[in-house]
Amino acid sequence: MANHKSAKKRARQDAKKRLHNRYYKKTTRTAIASLRELEDQKEAEKFLPKVSSMIDRLAKKNQIHKNKAANLKRKLAVYVNGLEK
Repeated sequence: MANHKSAKKRARQDAKKRLHNRYYKKTTRTAIASLRELEDQKEAEKFLPKVSSMIDRLAKKNQIHKNKAANLKRKLAVYVNGLEK
């Protein structure tokens, strides 16, 4: 456990950031899963930019690696393009 005042503050800040990061990461994972469940191509095409934006934001803040973000976006785009109209 932290002993110095500054270390205690840092621990509080880290806990707050961790909660914030977990929320956005989990929200993005849920959005990806719901996009993969969509059957209608028009709906999926509307939803894809929103999910891509969420993934980009995570990559920008280094919560996920930029290559993982690119791979996820590519796989989702392939899925959406493969849906029947």
